Amino acid sequence: MAETSTDVIKRYLQDAIAAEKSFETQLQGFAKEGDDDAAQSAFHQHALETKQQYERLTARLESLGGSTSTAKSFLAHIFGLSPKTAQLGHEKEERTTQNLMMAYAVENSEIAMYESLITVAEAAGDTETAALARSIQQEEQRTAEKVWNLLPTAAVTAFRRVTAQAGSTTAASV
Repeated sequence: MAETSTDVIKRYLQDAIAAEKSFETQLQGFAKEGDDDAAQSAFHQHALETKQQYERLTARLESLGGSTSTAKSFLAHIFGLSPKTAQLGHEKEERTTQNLMMAYAVENSEIAMYESLITVAEAAGDTETAALARSIQQEEQRTAEKVWNLLPTAAVTAFRRVTAQAGSTTAASV
């Protein structure tokens, strides 16, 4: 049986809510790791913004007669832990850089997720959902840019700390 356009939009909203809830948890963890004040502040600020995003998405979903999906939230949290495995083999001094890399990847995934929601909502004539998704997408784009700009400094700082500990302090010896 074919779904209604509202059913499809509700499913996309459930996906977005689950993704945002999962990422908020990760961001809170990132904000507590490392000693880069600018990165920690950016992670903390975006965790707050992310909470507001999923609250706005939840309100929209409820206005369409839907409710959040516990199963999707659970799966999003489980899969949200997977990127942490990429940190295996890295020094603790590199944690901020690794977290910034993960955050940048997630932000860009969210940008794409919202593009899909915008497209589906517009195809269904749901201008309210499309406008909400576009607004959140712009927030994600600004955050991705902030994260991108923090990466070089974090990477150089981590490199200097790791190479100094290994006794290799010059680029020529690498």
